[in-house]
Amino acid sequence: MSGRAPFAEPVLVFDIETIPDLDGGRRILGLDSMGDAEVWAAMQSLRRAEKGSDFMPGHLQRVVAISVALRHQDGFKCWSIGDETAEEGELIQRFFDGIEKYRPILVSWNGGGFDLPVLHYRALVHGCTAPRYWDTGHFDREAKWDNYLGRYQFRHTDLMDVLALYTGRQNAPLNEIALLLGFPGKLGMDGSKVFDAYRAGDLAGIRAYCETDVLNTWLVYLRFELMRGRLTHEQHEREEARVREFLEASDAAHWSEFSDGWLSA
Repeated sequence: MSGRAPFAEPVLVFDIETIPDLDGGRRILGLDSMGDAEVWAAMQSLRRAEKGSDFMPGHLQRVVAISVALRHQDGFKCWSIGDETAEEGELIQRFFDGIEKYRPILVSWNGGGFDLPVLHYRALVHGCTAPRYWDTGHFDREAKWDNYLGRYQFRHTDLMDVLALYTGRQNAPLNEIALLLGFPGKLGMDGSKVFDAYRAGDLAGIRAYCETDVLNTWLVYLRFELMRGRLTHEQHEREEARVREFLEASDAAHWSEFSDGWLSA
């Protein structure tokens, strides 16, 4: 990439936020007559007995936010898909519609281990379609060797998995890697607080938190591209400057906080 303009292909960084799927748990456990609090207590009890934690498996996660950053042509932006009233199925379909439109390089942190499997299950639930995402050569012959499903390909780059050399033994948290590199890391929330924030009606806070995770991931990805020789130092500096311009152009509180944290790092 260093010999030509960087990011000739679109790059889409993504992250999701989820809560337990109480309706799904109610259906699976046959608890039709029970309210949400009782269903959640039953789901927690069974999960703790099975795994020692109440973190639900992917098929019992409900997506409440999908945030993305798109680097395309000469532009960069970061936002959350849909608005706060959008239903889960709409969020997921719009995410896959973006892949259909751009066929971008996807970038995530643990996307192969969590985000994408959750999106697969929830897309099934809602009848979403994603032909270009799932294509391994049926529609496009080139996709046989360049697709989103191959773990060791870079059409989807799961940074956590790649940097740990696909072993799982050296997986690192995004927050810690971001802080090591001088980026702000997580601001104001973490994944364990999302369900409580959702029940308190703070969907805006969840979306802002998800967006900051995406931007941290993008900045780590830029350093990764520098490391593997696909960006020169000058190009890397220009890409970081592009992010700073994005932050400066926004009056959103979470972007101001992000900018302040980056400057003070």
